[in-house]
Amino acid sequence: MLDGKTRLATFFQEGCAKIRIPESFDGRMEAVLINSSGGLTGGDRLEWAFQAGTGTHLTLTTQACEKIYKASSDTAEVKSHIAVGADAVVHWLPQESIVFDQASLSRKLDVDLHETAEFLAVEAILLGRKAMGEVMRNGLVRDQWRIRRAGKLIHAEELALSGPVQDISAEKAVLDGHVAFATLLYVGPKAESHHATVRSVLDAQSGQGFAGTSLWNDKLIARFMSSDGFSLRKMLIPVISALRAGASVPKVWTL
Repeated sequence: MLDGKTRLATFFQEGCAKIRIPESFDGRMEAVLINSSGGLTGGDRLEWAFQAGTGTHLTLTTQACEKIYKASSDTAEVKSHIAVGADAVVHWLPQESIVFDQASLSRKLDVDLHETAEFLAVEAILLGRKAMGEVMRNGLVRDQWRIRRAGKLIHAEELALSGPVQDISAEKAVLDGHVAFATLLYVGPKAESHHATVRSVLDAQSGQGFAGTSLWNDKLIARFMSSDGFSLRKMLIPVISALRAGASVPKVWTL
């Protein structure tokens, strides 16, 4: 942070992992993550690491939806590490991951928060593209989150859809046949007020899908599921905007 603006201190990139930082006029920083290879398949490895210093505000997003293609062998791995300093705010807002039939994906999100930091994360997955008639019948989707505040684990979750994904996701206790789903997590002092806001936004919507929320100890969690990616976005975008004090999703979401 310098002169009230979030500044870049250290920058490193290699391979297909690229980062671009559009010009900002409000003192905040937005970083656009780019996989220049155009997608991932079995055996690919992609890793991101970010550190937000004291008092900074950083939004992390992706240039496009990440596409996970059929794997002839092995698993595509994506690891993301985020450290958020005192009084800093980080919004982790990648666009959806589209997982194709017979793809194999394992993702890990590790976040270390200062006790005064705020963190907002949204991760969305599409099991194929319904508009293109694509279905993910078999494969692997594994998602692991570990969120720590002041060194203490405050949130852990494991998603694993393995083998006959289409049949598993059809189960009522899983996705009830929906192929688009997302998890939203907010950690910070505004969790209670944000929970009321999210419930109000969701109550104003109808017909786009299903969503549920929970609140505990400065932690807000919301789950979404829908029949396709377009309907999922129609639920997600108003909620994200409400949690960003009226600011919409990053511009690359709508390009």
